[in-house]
Amino acid sequence: MSKLDLSQFEKKVIVRNIRHEDIKPIMNLQSICFPDMEPWEEAHLESHLQHFPEGQFCVEADGEIVGSCSSLLVNFDEYDDQHTWDDITDEGYITNHDPEGYNLYGIEVMVHPEYRGLKIGRRLYEARKELAQQMNLKSIIIGGRIPNYHQYEDQMSPRSYVKEVMNKNIYDPVLTFQIMNGFTVMRVNPNYLPDDQASSKYATLMEWNNVDYRPTTKRYFKTSYPVRITAVQYMMKNINTFDEFARQVEYYVDVASDFGSDFALFPEIFTTQLMSLFNEKIPSKAVRKVTEYTEDYIELFTHLAVKYNVNIIGGSHFVEEQDQIYNIAYLFRRDGTIEKQYKIHVTPNEKKWWGIQAGDTVKVFDTDCGKIAIQVCYDVQFPELSRYAVDQGANIIFCPFCTDDRQGYLRVRYCAQARAVENQVYTVIAGTVGNLTQVENMDVQYAQSGIFTPSDFEFARDGIVGESQPNTETVVVGDVDLEVLRRQRKSGTVRQLRDRRKDLFETNYKNLTTEVVENE
Repeated sequence: MSKLDLSQFEKKVIVRNIRHEDIKPIMNLQSICFPDMEPWEEAHLESHLQHFPEGQFCVEADGEIVGSCSSLLVNFDEYDDQHTWDDITDEGYITNHDPEGYNLYGIEVMVHPEYRGLKIGRRLYEARKELAQQMNLKSIIIGGRIPNYHQYEDQMSPRSYVKEVMNKNIYDPVLTFQIMNGFTVMRVNPNYLPDDQASSKYATLMEWNNVDYRPTTKRYFKTSYPVRITAVQYMMKNINTFDEFARQVEYYVDVASDFGSDFALFPEIFTTQLMSLFNEKIPSKAVRKVTEYTEDYIELFTHLAVKYNVNIIGGSHFVEEQDQIYNIAYLFRRDGTIEKQYKIHVTPNEKKWWGIQAGDTVKVFDTDCGKIAIQVCYDVQFPELSRYAVDQGANIIFCPFCTDDRQGYLRVRYCAQARAVENQVYTVIAGTVGNLTQVENMDVQYAQSGIFTPSDFEFARDGIVGESQPNTETVVVGDVDLEVLRRQRKSGTVRQLRDRRKDLFETNYKNLTTEVVENE
């Protein structure tokens, strides 16, 4: 008898994390497993991989994906007992995933019908349990379907049905499986999954407790996470030397430091004050002379951020790059690192007088007080930029501005407040005041700087932390609370971020580059 080729009998089964190239096969698998239910969209699965790739598993048999499961991390105590699948998953996008969560919440398990009986589902559940143990999570929670309940709906309540299944008097393919895998029933939730007609929209909320869970001091419940901000309403006045400019800037940074501020925000293009140093009447030439001070400007603010231990958004400054002029806002972290954000939308006035070019990259910056974004003046009037920034984790949007009349100022203010409401984010505006009588196109300034919040009970009554008097040389100092913001996004009177109709609309960025900058 010849030697058998054992490879022909092998069935190679692999459990692994889902990759981007698996998205379409998983969408096809779901249409096979749940033909009467609304399937995943590609955007859902892309979002899963973006927010929590470690929690997405699949089973591969002979090179074909035959099972998959999705999950996210939550602090389950923060959710309503009678939550729905949409509530706990942000309508399937898991943008509410909390990296500091105590509980792994399973939102989907599916196995190809032809491979049922090969313990594919058990392998997926074991992968989740291993992940919970590796991450030292308290438990795994699932909202389980009861797909045979529709057969008994006229005979008993869903609670009675669940009890009969637990007593082994009725077999339910999902509930029975989950009980056999160590999950216990917590309660029955109505209207959990609207398109799950087989379960009559009910689901069993079930939990598996990690017996190896060890409470750790690294996790604690924050009652408050205050961040103090100083917005500088900067007086534009004629100066004779760069040192005069530096002394005026340092005065404001010193003030911010004395108040114990975490951030200081200066206005847009306030460095045009340097135009008063030279008698250049042609704006396009004057702006290029200002760019010659770029290194001095960067060295000054880097020094001040470290010296006074304040993160500084240095307003914005005209910079020459490859013979083009850009309006760039710089972030000077107090650890000495530097980032920059180009102005994306250039006003007709900037193009006409100075020939300013538009940037094409939207960035979100990591700081020691969470993620922030910078939108230079006109940029805050385009809501797509703020929405992207908040989706990438920004809690505060800083808007340095420069306007010469009240109408222009109000455009900035109204839009900054709108961005705060629609994105549940803090916004801060700081502008220039005073006059540069000898400088063409920078002769008059109008500003009223402020710090704004979403509109809900947790925040200031009018959504205003603080605001200055118009057209005075001053600062606005106020505290914003990142923990209050986090809780309000989950359980506020309204939840604009979570209630977006992503099934009806979404924002697609074409040639715009987007980037999240981590602070190593």
